[in-house]
Amino acid sequence: MAKIKNKHNATKKEVIVEAATRLFRERGFKAASMRDLAEAVGVEAASLYNHIQSKEEILQEICFKVANAFNEQCDKVEASELSSIGKIESMLRFHIRMMFDHFDMVMVADRDWKHLSDPFLSNYHEQRRAYRKRLAGIIERGIDNGEVKDVDAPTIVLIMLHAVNGIESWHRSKEKIGARQLEENMVLILIDGLRS
Repeated sequence: MAKIKNKHNATKKEVIVEAATRLFRERGFKAASMRDLAEAVGVEAASLYNHIQSKEEILQEICFKVANAFNEQCDKVEASELSSIGKIESMLRFHIRMMFDHFDMVMVADRDWKHLSDPFLSNYHEQRRAYRKRLAGIIERGIDNGEVKDVDAPTIVLIMLHAVNGIESWHRSKEKIGARQLEENMVLILIDGLRS
């Protein structure tokens, strides 16, 4: 019987989740089958159930790992001594780097979270809403202290998040600028446009 191909001293479950993340991003959660996943890790489909309970368990792990990463960064930024503009920039850069460094995981969480079942679906949906409110709160504090133009903070959050999601097309592009240059361009346009 074939064994799960382990790399970088990862656990078998971590290898499965990594392969599933790539598969879900390429085909979508619904279209990717357990047979596809088994083939990607080099085992029979029945062997996967020794390490995971279901395809949805993997999706839960992906979604909440992403949510936790963003919330932990927001905790750090909110507790920092940075100016409001500095906090907004720090969060923007974190989002951009997540799209560079953990692209598959972020895209799966952003696109496929709707396939979670309750209570995970409700929990994740609430975390997304609360997170956007936290980002809007940072912007609103910047407006209050005069660092940020008088703009609608929730609208700015949506614009920033949609701009970051646009990095998906950068990944597909054959003629692309470097990641660092893209990051600096995005920060220049999005942050300088907010300064009062």
